[in-house]
Amino acid sequence: MPQVRFTRRFSMAHRLLADPASRCAVPHGHNEFVHVILATDAEMDFGGSNFVASFETLKGRWHGFIDKAVDHAFQMNGADPMLAWFRETEPQRVARLMVFEGDPTTEAFALALRRKLDAILKDDGSPYRCVELTLEETPTNAILIGEYLSAAERAWMAGSWMDRPDLTINDLA
Repeated sequence: MPQVRFTRRFSMAHRLLADPASRCAVPHGHNEFVHVILATDAEMDFGGSNFVASFETLKGRWHGFIDKAVDHAFQMNGADPMLAWFRETEPQRVARLMVFEGDPTTEAFALALRRKLDAILKDDGSPYRCVELTLEETPTNAILIGEYLSAAERAWMAGSWMDRPDLTINDLA
């Protein structure tokens, strides 16, 4: 069966707290790419549509999530003192904060994106599943998440924003 690959570019910002000596302790941004590969066991509609699902159907909600929620979001550790500052000083911006339990590393972000994509595909009733998600932080650094997630990868922040098929990127409301 053919596989389908989509790529989306976006900008983001984050800071990491676990290593106070790290350059990443200071808020900074990246221009990133997320690549997803979808596969299905369903048969193509030969002689009819000649596809299992249209590109528009497969990528519509996913690209909408990346464009509307992820692009230009600020990724934060839920324990970051800046979170309280945003809540008190600029509450109108809280919806644009992507909040993680622990530091918003590229590894954590890739896993969150993968789980969000899984939720979207399931909610759409798609015959496709994600077999690979690659998050390219820089041209020389990328994280690849394969088809199967471990129990620990599924348990981290279970039931949070990353498991809902909507545009949310935090659970602060």
